[in-house]
Amino acid sequence: MDPLVAAAAAMVLTLLIVAAAAVLVVRSALDGAESKDRARILIAVAEVVRAVRGKR
Repeated sequence: MDPLVAAAAAMVLTLLIVAAAAVLVVRSALDGAESKDRARILIAVAEVVRAVRGKR
């Protein structure tokens, strides 16, 4: 396999794993949360995702 294709496939796989993890974290955090706390939870999860991606 071409190294460039392997690197691209690894990056796509990593992105999918991070996206799936973010969705699972949000679902578990919002499960049973009151509506007034949901915005705060979503903002916190977005900050964690940005930190993992290196944007912050």
